[in-house]
Amino acid sequence: MGSLVTGAFGTVPGLLLLPYLTDTLGVAAGVAGLLVLLPKAWDVLVNPVAGRISDRSGDRRPFLLVAGLFLGVLFAAIFTGPFRSGAPAGAYVAVAFLVAATAYAFFQVPYVAMPAELTDGYGERTRLMTWRVAVLALAILISGALAPLVVEQTGGGLVGHRWSGIFVGLLIIVGTLGVYFGTRGAATRTAPAAEPDLRTQLRVAAANRPFRALLLCWVVQAVGIGTMLAGVQYFADHVVDRDSGATFLFAAFVGPALLVMPLWTLAGRRYGKLRSLVAGSLLFAAGALVLLAAPALPPLPIYLIVAVIGVGYAGQQVFAMAMLPDCIAHDTERTGKRQAGVFTGLWTAGETLGLALGPGLFALVLQVFGYVSSSTGEAATQDDTARLGVLLGFTVVPAVLVAAAVPLLRAYRDIER
Repeated sequence: MGSLVTGAFGTVPGLLLLPYLTDTLGVAAGVAGLLVLLPKAWDVLVNPVAGRISDRSGDRRPFLLVAGLFLGVLFAAIFTGPFRSGAPAGAYVAVAFLVAATAYAFFQVPYVAMPAELTDGYGERTRLMTWRVAVLALAILISGALAPLVVEQTGGGLVGHRWSGIFVGLLIIVGTLGVYFGTRGAATRTAPAAEPDLRTQLRVAAANRPFRALLLCWVVQAVGIGTMLAGVQYFADHVVDRDSGATFLFAAFVGPALLVMPLWTLAGRRYGKLRSLVAGSLLFAAGALVLLAAPALPPLPIYLIVAVIGVGYAGQQVFAMAMLPDCIAHDTERTGKRQAGVFTGLWTAGETLGLALGPGLFALVLQVFGYVSSSTGEAATQDDTARLGVLLGFTVVPAVLVAAAVPLLRAYRDIER
C-alpha cells in the first residue's frame, strides 16, 4: 500500500510539473528545468538525515503516517498557487515542491528500509519486493495515466491541474493509511545497534562495494527514466499528436509491466537477480532506440514499442529493489549494526537526484532545440527542430543512460556468489 505513495509522488511530478510550468505558467524551458531540479536536489541532503533519524527512533511506522498525510496535502498545494503565470508562479511551485519533497523523504526512507527488517530470507525478500513493485506499477499506472486525463477532463490549464493535484493527494493519503494500519502486526528483525554518528554510517555504506555499485547504477538509470517521464506529455503532443495521448502512452508503458511480474520472478530464480537486472535494462534501452522511428509510425505500433520498454522497466525495478535488502543484510551480518535507514537514505537520495536530473536534462534539450513556452494551458505549435528535440530527449537520451549504467554492476557479483 505504501507504493501508492511512492508511485504517485515518484511519477506525477516528473510527468506533469515540467509541462505545467512551460505550457500553463509560461516559464521558459531551461528555467522550468531548474525549478523542478532544485527542490529534488535539496531532498538528496534530507534523505540520509531522515534515514539516521528513523534508525534511532526504533519504530519507523509513525514516520509513515505523519509524513504521508502531510505529503498528500502538500502535493495538492503545488498546483493551487495564488499566481497565474510568470516568475512568481514558478517560484511558488518550486517552494511548494521543496516542502512536499521534504515530507516525502520522511515517508520514503523508513518505507524502503522496512523490508530488510521484516524478513531475513534471501528468497522471501525477492517475493516481498515483487509484490511491492507490482503495486508500485499499479500506482504508477493509476496516477501517471489518470493525472493527465484529470487535467484534460476538468478543463485543462490552471483549473485542470488543481483538480489533478487533489486527485493525486487523495491517492497518497489512501496509501499512507493503508501502509500504516496494514503493518500494525508485522514483526521486525533489527540488529542491536547502529553506528554512533551519521558520518561513520556513511563511511560504512561507502565501504560496502556491492551497495556502492548498485547505487551508482540505480542513480544513472533513474536519470534516464526521469528524462523519459518528463517527455511523455511532450511526446504525446508533438510526435504522437493524439487526444489523451499521454494517458495511452502511460497505460502502454506500465500496463504490460503488471502482467510480466511473475515472468521476471521466474527469470530471477533461474538466472539470478543480477543477470535479470541487466536483461531488463538492455530491453528498456533497445526499445527506446526503436522508438526513434515513431514519427513514421501510426499510434498502435508506437504503443506496442512503449509496452516493450515497460517490460524492461519492470525488470529494472523488481531486481534493483530486491538487491538492495540483500546489500543491507550483507552489511548487518558483516558489522552487526542496524543501519538500514542510512543505506535506504542514500538509496532514495540517489533515486531522487536521478529523477530530478531527468526533467532538468529533458528541459535542457528542449531549450537547446528551441522549444517555445506558452501561458495559455495549451502547448504552442513547435517547428521541426523543436519536435526533433522532443523525440531525441524521449528516446536516445534515456536509452544511452540506462545502457551505460549496466557496466557499473560488475562489482555487485560478490553478493551473488
